[in-house]
Amino acid sequence: MTETICIIPARMASGRFPGKPLEPLLGLALVLHVWERCRRAEGLDRIVVATCDEEIRAAVEARGGEAVMTADTHPGCVDRTEEAIDILRPDLADDAFVLMVQGDEILIAPDMIAGILAAYEKTRAPVVNLVSRIDKEADHDDPNVVKAVAAPDGRALYFSRAPIPSRSRADDVPMWQQTGVIGLSAGFLKTFGRLERTPLEMIEHIDMMRTLEHGYPIQLVSIDRETLGVDTPADRDRAEGILAADPLTAEYLGALND
Repeated sequence: MTETICIIPARMASGRFPGKPLEPLLGLALVLHVWERCRRAEGLDRIVVATCDEEIRAAVEARGGEAVMTADTHPGCVDRTEEAIDILRPDLADDAFVLMVQGDEILIAPDMIAGILAAYEKTRAPVVNLVSRIDKEADHDDPNVVKAVAAPDGRALYFSRAPIPSRSRADDVPMWQQTGVIGLSAGFLKTFGRLERTPLEMIEHIDMMRTLEHGYPIQLVSIDRETLGVDTPADRDRAEGILAADPLTAEYLGALND
């Protein structure tokens, strides 16, 4: 079976919500919710939080987790993930799988991770990215929500903060949101770190555009339910309400309180 390492990048200096990794939801820091939810997935050989902030490292280790310190100069999460793997496992085989789960993907669940792992085993695409359905036109129009469009076979065609595909001339337009749950082969992760940043990547502020602009395929895995990346205090409040009703949350909060 393919060796799989999960990296959870997190940093305190978020432009829209500074300090959000340690923001409490139901009494537990945001990044620790993500870590706990990843721990309940099968097929992950190691789970590590990658951060440039000592307070995040301390919080993770206090819960019994593993953290690695990285530079504070990375332009994106994938770059931080690449450094983390270089520190932790520079000998990692090229066909091993690195699953990056951004530290604000508060609704990550074991079945989502299972879908990503299955897609990699089937396609061996260099990148596999989870996307979730957008139900509200307001979310489709929101530039904080990264939209994804795909070919019929699931290959990503483009990512944008604009509302794509356009709703202006069609009804029932498929609307999908890119999530911060991205798996990469270890070989491609090394390659990504050597690729020049690209014009559309910088225009859209989406690091996966670098992959597409350099001609590498991305396989999308879709789920027909909500995901939520916490970007603002309002997202935090919304996430807390969803977590409170989620049986998975009760499972790990109960374990922590036992």
